[in-house]
Amino acid sequence: MTANQIMFILFSVVIIVFSILTVTSSRILRAAVYLLFVLVATSGLYFMLNYQFLAAVQLTLYAGGIVVLIIFSILLTSHINQKFEPVGWKKSLFSALAVASGAIVTIVTILDYSFAASRSAAAEVNMNLIGKKLLWVKDDGYALPFEVISILLIAAMVAAIVIAKKGGPSGSGSKTIKQ
Repeated sequence: MTANQIMFILFSVVIIVFSILTVTSSRILRAAVYLLFVLVATSGLYFMLNYQFLAAVQLTLYAGGIVVLIIFSILLTSHINQKFEPVGWKKSLFSALAVASGAIVTIVTILDYSFAASRSAAAEVNMNLIGKKLLWVKDDGYALPFEVISILLIAAMVAAIVIAKKGGPSGSGSKTIKQ
C-alpha cells in the first residue's frame, strides 16, 4: 500500500466514525466537536486531490467558521449540559431503512457510471484571478454572496439566542406588555 492509500483510508475512517458519532451523540457540544473532526478530515481529502483552494475554504469557512459559530451559540445559550432524548425504535428503524436505501442508490449509481481518465494535463490555477473574483463586487464577483451569507448567519445566531433565552419559540418566558 502506498502512503496516499493509507491516508485515504485514514481520512475515510475518521469521516465515517465521527459522522456516526455526530448524529448519535446525546450531548450537543460533543456532536459539534465530532462535526469539526468530520470537516477537517474532509479538507484532508481535498488536499490529497490537490484541490488546495477548496480544502482551504473547507477549513476556514466550515471547520473554522460554522463549527465555531455552533459552539459559540451552544455556550452562549447555556445549553452545554443539554442531552438529547433517546431515539425510539421506530425512528431508528426508519433511519436505518433510509440509510440503506441511500447507500444502495449511491453504490448502484457509482458502479453504473463509466469513469474515463483524462489525458489532458492539469490546468494551472491563477490564484490572483481567484482572489480578485472573490473581492470583486460587480459582474462575476463573489463579494455580495459572502456578505449576504454572513448577515444570514448573524441573524440565525441572534434568533437562536433570543429563542433560547425566552424558553422556546412560543415566547412562554416573555412578559406581555399591556397598553
